[in-house]
Amino acid sequence: MDQKIINLYDKYTHSQLSRKEFMKKLAILAGSTALAVTILPLLENSYASASEFLSDDITSEEITFPGIEGDMRAILAKPKGKKNLGSVLVIHENRGLNPHIIDVTKGVAAEGFIALGVDALSPLGGTPTDEDKGRELIGKLDPEKNLQNYLKGLEYLRKIKGGNGKVGCVGFCWGGGMSNKLAVNDPKLQVAVAYYGAQPNVADVAKIKASIMMHYGGLDERINAGIPAYDAALKAASVDYKIFIYDGVNHAFNNNTSPTRYNEAAAKLAWGRTIDLFKSKLS
Repeated sequence: MDQKIINLYDKYTHSQLSRKEFMKKLAILAGSTALAVTILPLLENSYASASEFLSDDITSEEITFPGIEGDMRAILAKPKGKKNLGSVLVIHENRGLNPHIIDVTKGVAAEGFIALGVDALSPLGGTPTDEDKGRELIGKLDPEKNLQNYLKGLEYLRKIKGGNGKVGCVGFCWGGGMSNKLAVNDPKLQVAVAYYGAQPNVADVAKIKASIMMHYGGLDERINAGIPAYDAALKAASVDYKIFIYDGVNHAFNNNTSPTRYNEAAAKLAWGRTIDLFKSKLS
């Protein structure tokens, strides 16, 4: 796939570019409208293309917990028959709590943690099946209220039955940015992992008490532009952190439902590093 096409799709999914305008630009890059229509399914997430995460060693259920203005919906997954476990808040991309992020939540649980995948769109009726609608609704969330709802999720996990009170978070894309925000805003957080997420205001970095891990795709120029300033601020504040940049891979390289951007080798390496960090900080 031409990198210019992947970059265009990234711009479309992270801006106010309309679908009509996106298809016009895609047709120009592809050479025709017919080819653009053929390419589109390769760019969009396909949940049918990835196997559902299954494990006999975990349980999962839909739950709610109190938000600041009503209940927040979430998927809760945990290992069977185990206690005194660390907990992980899983933060979705800008499409909402979709099947891919539910699978990620279950995957965290299978590694020996209590995992909570929160639906940030709960105040707006929950995640829709239409991803374009999901992106539209994400833009309508009140940023401060959304942050407070995630902080409520962390508090829920600190008190959850079977947990040991230690809590971390991991987020992807939009959720990666939220993971960084939680690190800034929750001094009790043990660890925060951000996959290709926007960096926080460098003036706030000194507030971070958690261990930080960041995973970036080497081709992701949009997000990577903020790395140097964040890196310098983390060093200046003596924060415990690691930054990993995976050469030759794109934004969303961990998402196995995105065929043109998923990179299995980078995803496995980043996941292994993430779980190792959780085990060292949350056990």
